[in-house]
Amino acid sequence: MTGANLLGIPPTELPPDPAAGRLEQGVAPDQVAAACPTSSLAWATLAEDAFAEGRVVEAYAYARTGYHRGLDALRRSGWRGQGPVPWEHEPNRGFLRALGTLARAAGEIGEVDEQQRCTQLLHDSSPTAARELGL
Repeated sequence: MTGANLLGIPPTELPPDPAAGRLEQGVAPDQVAAACPTSSLAWATLAEDAFAEGRVVEAYAYARTGYHRGLDALRRSGWRGQGPVPWEHEPNRGFLRALGTLARAAGEIGEVDEQQRCTQLLHDSSPTAARELGL
């Protein structure tokens, strides 16, 4: 069963993302990413915007950056490559959104293995995120 925590690994919850407040205040995502380059949320926002505008290669690059920044943050928070990363915990959403956009963009450019890998990781990390993001 995808998404089940069969190993009993505790959920990983990231600390608050400093970019969240700036984005909520209406600061442009590119300015937020420049000021907070470790923020998955800033990169995810850039990726989603680029994808919505049909700039798929840019979306892929932004999403990959957000994904890797998120992996770094998850590892610092004790994540070891498996276990839940709940959508319900707001600071996790930057990573999950970047992962979802990376899956979509990979599919658009024909990188099917990457699309499948990212989609599976999203489902394994948070079935709620996969549902919320339409994957």
